[in-house]
Amino acid sequence: MLDTLFSFSSIIGTEITLSTFLICTAVSLLLGILTSLVFKFRNHSTQSFLVTLAILPAIVQVVIMMVNGNIGAGVAVAGAFSLVRFRSAPGTAKEIGVIFLAMAIGLATGMGYIGLAVIFFLILAVFMIVLNLIKFGSEDGNERKLKIVIPENLDYDGIFDDLFEQYTQKANLEKVKTTNMGTLYELQYSIILKGNEIPKQFIDEIRCRNGNLNITCSKVDSKESL
Repeated sequence: MLDTLFSFSSIIGTEITLSTFLICTAVSLLLGILTSLVFKFRNHSTQSFLVTLAILPAIVQVVIMMVNGNIGAGVAVAGAFSLVRFRSAPGTAKEIGVIFLAMAIGLATGMGYIGLAVIFFLILAVFMIVLNLIKFGSEDGNERKLKIVIPENLDYDGIFDDLFEQYTQKANLEKVKTTNMGTLYELQYSIILKGNEIPKQFIDEIRCRNGNLNITCSKVDSKESL
């Protein structure tokens, strides 16, 4: 059995023995922990997500072992897993992708393909680290979301254009909504600053034009793009 651990053949025969179960579970937990560490590299995440990511391959592995060859049980488990989606908070695209990676590892180890699971993990881990190092697909670090509240009697069309031209590379008005029983307008802009920091003079000049009402300038949340 040990000769097939790092080959593309399954170590599980017609029956699941204690030794095969322990080997598959140990590999699943090890790869799950390594997947969490790879995801944590240059990424911000919560402890609960990382712990869940570490044990997910082992959970999927046991499920696959139990339903192997049983179509009815497989359909029932698939329906149960679909309910988890409605009890979970939405995550980023990167979090969803790494969850699928953990599930794929669990599927491979659950079928007994230990070698395939290890090689697949190594390929994806190196690929993810390289993409993080080169910052593949990253957006401009100077992009900000700007919200400005103005009185209802103030014409917002082009009122801040000269300030945007002076302090930003690009500015787009994305949304306008009324607030405070219709007595105020909230303007939401997508801007790209000329520098890394938000100039204090930029905010002060906006305050002079909007009557010192609320102004919010924050980084773009990656979850909003989902």
